[in-house]
Amino acid sequence: MTLGTHRLRVLRHARFRRFLLGQTTSLLGSGMNTIATTFAVLRLPGGGVDAVGGVMAARILAVLVVLLLGGVFTDRFGARTVMLAADALRFGSQAVLALLLLTGSARLWEVVVLAVLLGMGEGGFMPGLSALVPGLVPAEELASANALLGMARPVASILGPGLAGLLVAAFDPGTVVAVDAVSYGVSAVALAGLPAARVPGSGRGLLSELGHGWREFTSRTWLWVTTLHIGLFNFLLWAPFLVLGPFIAEQRLGGARAWGLVLASEGVGAILGGLLLLGRNPRRGLAWSVGASVGWAAPVAALAMRLPLAWVVVAAFGAGIGAAVCTALAAAVIQRDVPAEVRGRIGAFDSLGAFALGPLGLALAGPVSGVVGAERLLGFGVLWQVTAVGVVLAVPSVRRHEAAPSADEPVAVH
Repeated sequence: MTLGTHRLRVLRHARFRRFLLGQTTSLLGSGMNTIATTFAVLRLPGGGVDAVGGVMAARILAVLVVLLLGGVFTDRFGARTVMLAADALRFGSQAVLALLLLTGSARLWEVVVLAVLLGMGEGGFMPGLSALVPGLVPAEELASANALLGMARPVASILGPGLAGLLVAAFDPGTVVAVDAVSYGVSAVALAGLPAARVPGSGRGLLSELGHGWREFTSRTWLWVTTLHIGLFNFLLWAPFLVLGPFIAEQRLGGARAWGLVLASEGVGAILGGLLLLGRNPRRGLAWSVGASVGWAAPVAALAMRLPLAWVVVAAFGAGIGAAVCTALAAAVIQRDVPAEVRGRIGAFDSLGAFALGPLGLALAGPVSGVVGAERLLGFGVLWQVTAVGVVLAVPSVRRHEAAPSADEPVAVH
């Protein structure tokens, strides 16, 4: 077996290949959607920057509200069933929006409502990822599977906006939204070809199931500590970076083109990080995941130190590598070490904990930087991240954690 074949052996599983194709197509459509919706809102009567922010906020809030419910339904009805329903909702909302835009009859309130429906679909889809993948590949190949799925996101983030810009310029935003709707249809077709898992009924009510999931989540110190770590990272480091980075780029790095280069470099690094992880299954994957999260501090430190653009780009590339390793290994550990019957709810609590403070961080970054200065705020985030990584790695259940392969789900190669 050659090295390349060894690294890609996870692709021998037909069911995983099908899901990877559907997920990649869906992510590409989502990457195009943001650009298309932004320009569509800007062109609507009553549209503008504030309206764009309102549409995005409505979508994010819908994701957060539905996330826990999606986790309960995933454990109750099975990941495939819930993800299919979520894709149907996402397809329907974007198909209606495309129709309204193409016919010139869209109104702002309709776009907001459809953004909420899209967010609900995304919130219902996300918890299923933790529950579905372990049934598609063997436990020892979960890191590789998550690495490939993780690579699809930066590929989509690089290609999606560029394709959307070309299509908006050549046609109109409605055409791009229609393409996004089709991408969710492709994802649904891919999911429909997977077998439906039998899920034993728990007999509990909704609140009881949420409570059970919360107890399972908090009983694992390594899990809630690492979730808290990522949540505070998003609040204190990454949110200020996303808000202040474009401002600093405009002031002294060369404007929008320079910032686009920084983000593209991060995406390329994430792709390389995923490639490096293929075929590898580190014994202490959780510790490696936490350690890799320090890479996110590199581009923020470069901005805080007022380094030239070239250094910021290189730092972003390193951050992308660290991000790919961190997210893929963390997902693999959860999928191996968490019982199948609660993976959906734990995946929901994990996602909620990781991202809930992000919107607050985005809202506060500008006002706080106006008081303390952009570089000082970014520098604080760097200091926090480096210190937090050391503190989290000092927790015994994180540093010594070794996930035992789970055999609770069969895997078919053909």
